[in-house]
Amino acid sequence: MTTDTGESKPMLASLVQAGEQQTEVVSITGFVHMVRDISNAYLVNTADGDVMVNTGFMTSTERNKGLFASVRSGALQAIVLTQAHPDHYGGVPTFLEPGTKVIAERRFTSTCAFFDLLDPYIRRRSGKLWSGTIKNRDALVIPKVVPDIAVDGLYSFTAGERQFEVISTPGGEAPDSVVVWMPAERIVFTGNLFGPVFMSMPNLCTLRGDKPRSAQRFLESLDTVRKLGAELLITGHGEPIHGAEHIRAELDKLHAAVSYVHQATVDGMNAGVDVHTLMREVKLPEPLSLGEFHGKVSWAVRTIWEEYSGWFHFDSTTSLYGVPRTSIDTDLVELAGGAGPLAARARKKLDAGSTLEAVHLLDVALGAEPHNSDALSVKKDALTVLLSESGGANLSEVMWLKSEIAAVEAAIGAAQ
Repeated sequence: MTTDTGESKPMLASLVQAGEQQTEVVSITGFVHMVRDISNAYLVNTADGDVMVNTGFMTSTERNKGLFASVRSGALQAIVLTQAHPDHYGGVPTFLEPGTKVIAERRFTSTCAFFDLLDPYIRRRSGKLWSGTIKNRDALVIPKVVPDIAVDGLYSFTAGERQFEVISTPGGEAPDSVVVWMPAERIVFTGNLFGPVFMSMPNLCTLRGDKPRSAQRFLESLDTVRKLGAELLITGHGEPIHGAEHIRAELDKLHAAVSYVHQATVDGMNAGVDVHTLMREVKLPEPLSLGEFHGKVSWAVRTIWEEYSGWFHFDSTTSLYGVPRTSIDTDLVELAGGAGPLAARARKKLDAGSTLEAVHLLDVALGAEPHNSDALSVKKDALTVLLSESGGANLSEVMWLKSEIAAVEAAIGAAQ
């Protein structure tokens, strides 16, 4: 997808913003309806009223409620929340009716508490990555939602003629993830268990900051869904996936791909290979290739490494103490004869295709002389190369690089 300026937009950005153009509810079946949002909201009709799976984001709730109005069949019996991220539960206060039961995994409340605890920290970091994708995010007020029913493993309920099973799958984007299974209809709602883009490498550790997600638990939760034998799989974004054989084949491939990355990382650790080498060298075989729209193979490698081994990489004594490498930037720049020579060396690295080595040099130069125009100019060029080489697929990577380029441009302007 491209923007009005012709600039390519990452797929995840397109999915997150898809609801902005929606004017009518989408009926997936005669009784399952979808409203697109940052994370989609779903309404299931029964003979005794409706059941919702997620409600959408805070800023979209009135629009979502209006779109669903044409397909409502009665009182809202239940709202099931597939994880404690506000794009899933932000609309709960708007949709709640007398008698509506809110159902979530038992760790929903503790997950919300985690985000409350670190709210300023996460908002600050998220703003750098998401402010261009989610409008007015800095002014958002996140509602407090307390589930009526806390699911511990499995919770089954009926509404009208339909049975719903809410199953804990704590290996997704949050430790309180659940899927919603309708056994008679062979339909499963997975939320963002498999990430915001289906058949992509899971984002095991977010750039914004979050508790790292376990690859092993992801595989276990994936297997829970795989064993259901669903004929219709409905995710948190995008179009539903149809056909039991097709769904099984896709889930088999996803399981094999994540297993491959996990095992390659473990094998490398046991062989004494350092984490940065593994980040560069572990690649998925072509038959197991996945999209990298939210997570990346290299990021998964590092997350798996640090899940098992922690933050100390056995590489430098200084890692054990609170004085960072950047504390000697001024010394290095002084020895180099100023930031200018380092900027010139970085330019040679960049011209030779060693872009990240150039950025390392520029970090040192600008650490000592943050307004050096030569270093800023080379850094802007290096970041632009990284953005071009990224392919524009991974939203977090793209938005990080764009925000860094904007910061460098601002610094160049101030220096001039």
